[in-house]
Amino acid sequence: MKRPATRLLCSIAIALYCLAPFFWFILTSFKSPAELTAIPPELIPSFHVGFYRSALQNYGLLRYIVNSAIVAGAATLVTIAIGALAAYVMARFRFRWTNIYLLMLLAIAMFPQIAIAGPIWSILDRLGWLNTYHGLVAAYVALSLPLAIWILTTFFREVPGEIEEAALIDGCSRLQALYRVVLPLAAPGILTASLLVFIYAWNEFFFALIIVTDPDFHTLPVGIALFPGEYTMPWGEIAAASTLATTPLILLTLIFQRGIVRGLSAGAVKG
Repeated sequence: MKRPATRLLCSIAIALYCLAPFFWFILTSFKSPAELTAIPPELIPSFHVGFYRSALQNYGLLRYIVNSAIVAGAATLVTIAIGALAAYVMARFRFRWTNIYLLMLLAIAMFPQIAIAGPIWSILDRLGWLNTYHGLVAAYVALSLPLAIWILTTFFREVPGEIEEAALIDGCSRLQALYRVVLPLAAPGILTASLLVFIYAWNEFFFALIIVTDPDFHTLPVGIALFPGEYTMPWGEIAAASTLATTPLILLTLIFQRGIVRGLSAGAVKG
């Protein structure tokens, strides 16, 4: 009896420790200007929505949300479309260099951003893609594609080859077998990879800062970081904007948590 209770208390303590900053930002976003600077701090806010109104009307938060949705959504679609084809080849056609290639992809995904920032910026500059949606999407696809291929290859290997062979015998082409048989069976892996790519593109700051300098194309992380303050930092507006930026990711994770857990754990145990 003591051991389950101890585990429960430890889990609650860890959860509170991890969620405390987010809860504090939520409470801060609903405070009034007087409560924001009160000493000692007011723990229970008056649920004042002025900071949300100010962030949306005075700081252009809605435009940043739209930009992030466009960039993250497009990057996710392109990454999964390309990654699914590449992962299918890695899973079904066993070449001698397949494992080495996958290890190289994993190594590329671990490169520090500053090490590849210069080449990516130079390529986009020569293409004339700076300060554009497609320039930022291209950068995010290049950065997230290695991890997506790695994840999807594991899932495609878990799909029994006999099912696909039966589809080929029934008259499906290789591409039709992929879209009608393999992809539906690998749906948990596709969901997991899609969410990871979307969350990365939604939260990414460094490349969004150096690739896009036009305020009309700023994404949420950059837009919030550049909230102007004449004499002081607008902490209330920053808290409100951060709450709005984080809430969609939390909702997506809660809605698809079973698929994410199933996707991340697939292939971990055989037999």
